[in-house]
Amino acid sequence: MSKKLLYLIGILAVIILGIIFSLKYCCCPLCGAEATPVSNENEKLITKEVYKEPTLYPFSVKDGQGDLSLQINDNFNFEESNLNFLKPISSNLDMQIDKLKDYLTSNDNKSLSITGFFTANEKNNSAFPNLGIARANSVKNYFESKGIPSKIMNTFGQEKNGMVADSLKVYHGPVNFNILEFKDDSDEIAKLGEYIKANPIVLNFKTGQAHINLTAAERQEIADIAKYLDKVEGATCIVTGHTDNTGDATVNMKLGQDRADFAKQYLVRNAIPASKITAISKGQTEPIADNNTDEGKAKNRRTVITIK
Repeated sequence: MSKKLLYLIGILAVIILGIIFSLKYCCCPLCGAEATPVSNENEKLITKEVYKEPTLYPFSVKDGQGDLSLQINDNFNFEESNLNFLKPISSNLDMQIDKLKDYLTSNDNKSLSITGFFTANEKNNSAFPNLGIARANSVKNYFESKGIPSKIMNTFGQEKNGMVADSLKVYHGPVNFNILEFKDDSDEIAKLGEYIKANPIVLNFKTGQAHINLTAAERQEIADIAKYLDKVEGATCIVTGHTDNTGDATVNMKLGQDRADFAKQYLVRNAIPASKITAISKGQTEPIADNNTDEGKAKNRRTVITIK
């Protein structure tokens, strides 16, 4: 066999092997073959966080039975897990609130419901059953300061897990408004008042304590007190501080006042107007248990919240 023939056979063999290799490993779409994955122990999987557009609930108040229709692309904004709206609000929003006030005060058969939104991921640091009711009360107090009577406003809370905060963890407009026909609920409010007086909130805490931890039942009572104060003109929330008989009676009177003032400030931070709260002290003069025992003294060191 000549060298020339061997040379040609060698070239042909190389071509055939190249075709076989290409068909087996090529990832070209024309070949129809799949690429063989290359493993790399040092390769890191990078997961991109999916961006979600912040939700915006515009200020909107309409009366389906009247001629009121207000809407602007602005509203009360709240930081995550916060019950108080961010200040200052825009002048445009203030103008719409003035229009709402004029409409409500000239139509005494109308009432306003305010619903605050919250998500399950937010922490409820308020004294209310949920953060939505707390936010609604914060807005209601502002409306009252603008001249809208509190007796025609009702507050509610609604869980709305579809809300998305912005990059600064601010929710834009998590509050909704509805105009309804005014309902005389004086009998219901009177019964509520009797219940609150018969079941005052009793808090046992130390003067230096930085936070008041309320039970679910106590949170509902705070909401009931806030409602009663809104509906009954001249109603007052009475916060009374008590002590045991340890030490000087004059000092204990001051200690009781400190406890009452602490509880009052807590309520004020939770959207109950300071003008509707009276804080007083009874010192050691009204014990409810035996001061000769540690257990009895602990019960006497209390702050009572009720209405008048």
